[in-house]
Amino acid sequence: MAAQLNRVKILRDRAYMLAQAREFFAKQQILEVDCPILTQGASIDANIDLIPARYANLEIRYMHSSPEYGMKRLLAEGMSDIYQLSHVFRDAEFSCKHNPEFMMAEWYRLGVSYEFMIAEALDFVRLFLGPLPAYTISYREALQEYANLDYVKASIPDLIEYLQNRGIQPYVQIEKEGKDALLNLILAMVVEPQLGKDKLCVLTDYPATQAALAQTKWQNDEQIAERFEIYYAGLELANGYHELGDVGEQRKRLMEANQIRDSLGKNQLPIDEAFLEALKKGFPDACGVAIGFDRLMMLRHQASTIAEVIPFAWATA
Repeated sequence: MAAQLNRVKILRDRAYMLAQAREFFAKQQILEVDCPILTQGASIDANIDLIPARYANLEIRYMHSSPEYGMKRLLAEGMSDIYQLSHVFRDAEFSCKHNPEFMMAEWYRLGVSYEFMIAEALDFVRLFLGPLPAYTISYREALQEYANLDYVKASIPDLIEYLQNRGIQPYVQIEKEGKDALLNLILAMVVEPQLGKDKLCVLTDYPATQAALAQTKWQNDEQIAERFEIYYAGLELANGYHELGDVGEQRKRLMEANQIRDSLGKNQLPIDEAFLEALKKGFPDACGVAIGFDRLMMLRHQASTIAEVIPFAWATA
């Protein structure tokens, strides 16, 4: 009975926080939109597998992993600041902190600075976790401080040796994925557990090769992406960009992601031509961020698994 009462308490608080999130956006005059969950084009990422759905036994669509492409099409059509609270889907992602279906808060702001977007994302996180202080550290600084590694100078053999010396055995295909896959493994296994121990941590200035849909720039001896992530207690909460608007560069990155998928034996995914056509017509200067609502609820209630803070766990949904 106690467990059931606690579950009801958490679900009531979940409803309350959904309302608080909407109030947060309303105060900032950010408009709610409702882009479709089933899409013709796919959000292409070498590391994210999508869940396909068949329509009328003929047409394949995809359960979106983010409303990003649809929201950017709306921005290109002339919409101003917008947000979406949406269930999103990722295939084969299941653990204590991953669920194949989860709730995401995503929003975009026009004409604001990268730093403004970071500050606003921190304010959103504080809705759930209270007035926590925050600190900022670059990707390069974090690897130097917590892994004693300079990724700019390290080669692929250096990174493999680094992992093996720490008893972390790289999986068989990782060399095919390249240097970034090795860096991601080091980040996940060595660095992330150290981030945000008693403060919110903003990890900034990712390598340009990990830009995804972010703009890039040169900073001293490295090309970096204007991309940030927010961590607390070693848990990634947010992923934000100064958004890329160059359609040629965007197509190139999508094709490169598909090539990596192909080298790993994964299906290549169809490029969302409607998304690229929208960029081609003109995309405004914008920053955006996506935040995992369920992970915020986990931290808010000191839960050890996502299953504790959602209406139904994956096994019983």
